[in-house]
Amino acid sequence: MTANIVQFCTFTLDGLWFGVAVDRVQEIVRHLGLTPVPLAPPVIRGLMNLRGQIVTAIDLRRRLDFPDRMTNDLPMNVVIRTEDGLVSLLVDQIGDVVVVETDTRDAPPPTLKGAARELIRGAYQLPNRLLLDLDLDRALALDASQSTTRPTTKVS
Repeated sequence: MTANIVQFCTFTLDGLWFGVAVDRVQEIVRHLGLTPVPLAPPVIRGLMNLRGQIVTAIDLRRRLDFPDRMTNDLPMNVVIRTEDGLVSLLVDQIGDVVVVETDTRDAPPPTLKGAARELIRGAYQLPNRLLLDLDLDRALALDASQSTTRPTTKVS
């Protein structure tokens, strides 16, 4: 019997290695300018124009309660397909596509705290690092907890 496998599009955030299922990823885009959205939750960094289509950009660092990136560090965009259209996840760096066996997934590490722990489905121990399986549906579901005001750093 062959093992079930999944392909992950990988990226880094605050030194951690994350993955999302490749079949949910529309494309990877270098940094694009964002138009701020007045009164939007702080995790929504703005709107971007992707070849004529308006896409909401969610700062995954803020969504996971990580510190903001340095002002001069430009994020990359992982454009995700959802039932409601495209959404961009702002990440630090893009990695490779990684193939893993689904039955090798472990529980999230106990060192993850807060929102990061709630949004990770599990972890895969690979030869040289730990891959965290991000629960996209939960990460994209914004609620009242993301509506608190937080100081912003200009992303250009």
